[in-house]
Amino acid sequence: MWDNKACRWWGDLYELCPDELVAELNNPHHPDRITELTRQARARKR
Repeated sequence: MWDNKACRWWGDLYELCPDELVAELNNPHHPDRITELTRQARARKR
């Protein structure tokens, strides 16, 4: 993801981003849900 304030990329690179995570990022943000989906994606990646 691109950080406009810092002008750099942040976060983990995913070849295939989970649909649930993309949907949550494109809708009104719920930080707890985003954190959980990110953890699940990291666990699948390992």
